[in-house]
Amino acid sequence: MLVVETISKIRRAYFIQGKSIKQICRELRVSRNTVRKVVRSGVTEFSYDRSTQPRPKIDPWRSDLDEMLAENARQPKRQRLTVVRIYEELRNRGYDGSYDAVRRYAASWSQAAREASAAAYVPLSFDPGEAYQFDWSHEIVILNGATVTVKVAHVRLCHSRMLFVRAYPRETQEMVFDAHDKAFAFLGGACARGIYDNMKTAVDTIFVGKDRAYNRRFQQMCGHYLVDPVACTPASGWEKGQVENQVGVIRRRFFVPRPKFKSYAELNAWLEDRCLAYAKANTHPEFRDRTVWEAFEDERPSLVPYV
Repeated sequence: MLVVETISKIRRAYFIQGKSIKQICRELRVSRNTVRKVVRSGVTEFSYDRSTQPRPKIDPWRSDLDEMLAENARQPKRQRLTVVRIYEELRNRGYDGSYDAVRRYAASWSQAAREASAAAYVPLSFDPGEAYQFDWSHEIVILNGATVTVKVAHVRLCHSRMLFVRAYPRETQEMVFDAHDKAFAFLGGACARGIYDNMKTAVDTIFVGKDRAYNRRFQQMCGHYLVDPVACTPASGWEKGQVENQVGVIRRRFFVPRPKFKSYAELNAWLEDRCLAYAKANTHPEFRDRTVWEAFEDERPSLVPYV
């Protein structure tokens, strides 16, 4: 079955990078019919019914193995367990599969760990339309006379520093999707990459380095907007430092003193107006001769159009 991640790669390669169907087939090792189907249908997921679902014995134990291998790698060399010892420990926990399966998994895990030692980094300077950063913050407002803590979604374009913020009652996956839709509509498009922390509404599993198992619905959203998601390394907030800084600025500028509104709709309309006013009044930190809004106007043609 064609996985959601591959569909997203095909769509980005064709619509964003302008690659030919033949080139995409060669790079992703898929058939021309498959690429044509993805490009012409516009869907972000294909599915089919299967009478039986194979489940290798090691699959339910992957999280345990990842934890054991990571802990083992942190030990001094003389104190590290052999793969045989790890296999025996896994057997003690209830695993009834073969040693070869554990050995192969450990070998692939170690290879990924070595490659991650020179893992790709998130650059601190960005081309127009290259990337945006996303984050949440908790702010206090007065809604309909009651003091309420709202969850504020933050989006920041990395090149122009254009900002978008929107308040929600919760941080559910539906709120994440709505925040992206409202942000891309407000900005007029999306960037090629989205930089995130490892929020549970997007990431199911964290592997070595920047390798992630993204939530299926989150991948579908990214595939729809032709965005390539990138997750930060845990405890490396500098990798999305722009939006981290934005959280502090917005808190001081927009939420002190506590604003008063009758509803979320009124609050969010006010936040959009404040974002526009802020962008037009503040100088870009790198292009000192332009405001954030003027830099955004230059960046706008490079965005993936919002549809």
